[in-house]
Amino acid sequence: MVVSKKLQQLNEYFLKISDRAEKGVYFYRINGYSPEVEQFIARYYETARLHGVVIEGKIPNPEDRHLAFYQDMMGGDFTMSLSFLQAGLAKWLPRMGVLQRGKVAESMYGCLEQLQQQGKNENMLRNAYIKFMCWLYYKFERIVNQLGGNEAPKILYEGTVSTYELMMLSILSHAGCDIVLLQYEGDAGYRKLDPDSTESKEYPVAGATGFPAGFSVRQLRERKMEEEQQQRRLGPEPARKPCTNAWMKGNVFEDLLLPANLRGEDENFFYNCLVRIVGVEDKLTYANELFQLHLKLENSGRNIVIVEGQIPTPTVEEIGAVRRGNYADMGQMITGLSSNLVHAANLELERLMRYAFAVVLTEEVKKPGMNVNRLMNKAVYLLCWIKRYQSILFANWKESQVACFIYLGGCKSENESLFLHYLVNLPVDVLLLVPDRNQTCCFTDSMLFEKKYGDSLCMEHFPSQAGNIQMGTAAYHAERELDSMLYQDSGIYRDRQFDKANTIPLQTMYEEISILWDQELKYRPNFSTNGDTVNMPVLFAKVSGVKDADVGTYWSTIKSLITENATVVAERPLVNSNDYNPIKGAATSFYKNGRLQRTLIKSHPAYEYSFLREETQDYILDKLQLMLEQKRIKGMGQNGTEYTVIGTILHLPQDLLRKIQQFDFTKKNPKLLYINTTERIITLEDAIICAFLHLIGFDVVFFVPNGYQTVENHYTEKIMEEYQIGDYMYDLVIPDFHKVSTTRQSWREKIFKRGSRNGFRF
Repeated sequence: MVVSKKLQQLNEYFLKISDRAEKGVYFYRINGYSPEVEQFIARYYETARLHGVVIEGKIPNPEDRHLAFYQDMMGGDFTMSLSFLQAGLAKWLPRMGVLQRGKVAESMYGCLEQLQQQGKNENMLRNAYIKFMCWLYYKFERIVNQLGGNEAPKILYEGTVSTYELMMLSILSHAGCDIVLLQYEGDAGYRKLDPDSTESKEYPVAGATGFPAGFSVRQLRERKMEEEQQQRRLGPEPARKPCTNAWMKGNVFEDLLLPANLRGEDENFFYNCLVRIVGVEDKLTYANELFQLHLKLENSGRNIVIVEGQIPTPTVEEIGAVRRGNYADMGQMITGLSSNLVHAANLELERLMRYAFAVVLTEEVKKPGMNVNRLMNKAVYLLCWIKRYQSILFANWKESQVACFIYLGGCKSENESLFLHYLVNLPVDVLLLVPDRNQTCCFTDSMLFEKKYGDSLCMEHFPSQAGNIQMGTAAYHAERELDSMLYQDSGIYRDRQFDKANTIPLQTMYEEISILWDQELKYRPNFSTNGDTVNMPVLFAKVSGVKDADVGTYWSTIKSLITENATVVAERPLVNSNDYNPIKGAATSFYKNGRLQRTLIKSHPAYEYSFLREETQDYILDKLQLMLEQKRIKGMGQNGTEYTVIGTILHLPQDLLRKIQQFDFTKKNPKLLYINTTERIITLEDAIICAFLHLIGFDVVFFVPNGYQTVENHYTEKIMEEYQIGDYMYDLVIPDFHKVSTTRQSWREKIFKRGSRNGFRF
């Protein structure tokens, strides 16, 4: 029989028997974990899978059909003799050679003899013999004809062995097999069967720890399969790989200008950089430094892409140009989508682009919650940006060239981060500039080299052309710093400091209307600012009836509200349904899938607001979008009223447009007074305009002395505060307000006069 020998290192398992220090086989138990052990198990498993047997859990007991087949072939005879065992093996396993049968029979006889010495009767010995024979046939037949060669067959057993399993393994060990017992739960179970480690030896693992949770042969197998799949996804490795930042000396702009052939000498790498600069070292020279950098990059023949603020999202046309299919899993999808990347002028660059695409998306697959749909969306964005910029970055590309991608303003989204990770895997320098320290950049990478400076500078455009470069004097920058100190979170506001605003409808008493009316918004209750947005408390109300039936005072009160920035609607509506409106016919093309088509609107010949400041145009369109989303006008989303809303708001009277452009969100807001003394229902267009002006920030108040419904008929919900102040009065004639006197006792005078009569002095 073959004797199990002592090994010094686990890798001796892979030596041929003739090359081993002691000629023989190995039978060891591994009870502890280390990185060395994991590497050995992975290699040993692969060897046993190809040239041996892997047992995960238990060796299955023979089934009834197995026993029936054995009975048909061999009968029920059993004799406790070596010759009987040899004859049985010759008939049962005919592929075994004479020497192989002799070793197995001799080893099996020794195990049966041991059982006999333990007091087992002949029937028990017969059952053990049949079990061994079935195991040899159904589990180990593939290796028994390899016994005795210079390459020992390998057996990997995972788990805690039973008595008969240990005997079977001992038979095979003595017949010429290498065996490893992988015991995650320690050695205690084994020691009960073999207290003196007679059959196998425990391998002493240096620095051993317990096996990690979930560690198993299956896990190793799945990891191996994933590595193979990943390799298929990635395809053949490119001839060169990125060496990022390791070559840099630390002066970013000088390093960036260094030619590619002077960055390193190893032809297996291309040398690029990944840098983020936050803040500025010197406000006076920063813009000029960037201008000079761009000039030198251009003069050196480098291909350059500059992005400001954000990477523009892919257009519908770009997304539609990406070829897609139906994919069973994320790996298949990555492989399929990579075919979109083509660079006919240089096949090595094409291979590099596809490899980088697969690398970054394979990393995305590992993120929690990732699925085929999410990965598809990310991949399509990535492909759109690659195809958009590759013609610039890699124009006339040669292996000695490194392009440059400059992003001013910092990374804003996960998709942008993914694109930057992709670029870093290509011969491209990536420079992120965040001069304004109040801005954030979400990009992270272990290779990122970052420099931070204490000063901050607002810069919206990269100074790439002499005509566009703007440089401030020391006094200019000092004024900007003082400006920031005065107007940020101080309650003091610069003229037109904010471009965005939200309205907050105020619930008040009727008497408070005249108090709040001429008050700056910043002094009203619930006024606030949040970042670049103002929250404006405004009035949207209907006043029904006439207080004390005093018509004179009623008109006098209204006249007091006709301030310089107020629009009064009285005799006729603001807009009539029959009025000419050139924008109405195009309104249906301005609204698709719940969104305003802003680019189309602004470029349309009938668009009337192009003379307004750009931020005013955007503010109007923002509030129009909000109005469409709120659907507070009856018929929106049902009978096409939304197109009436669009046509009406894009054709406002000039007086209202001027008030909107003049409106400073922290100061006095514009007003709309709507007086209706008849049974006339306010037009749909006027109802739309009033609701819209409320969203813009106007104070809108209806005076309805007869208490009839007016504008409410057009709204889907109650959006105005209504005040019932007195008797309903009918057929009142609206006076010429130029002739109406506003001399009347104010609320202060009434209170103070009453206090004086009671003995108080003010």
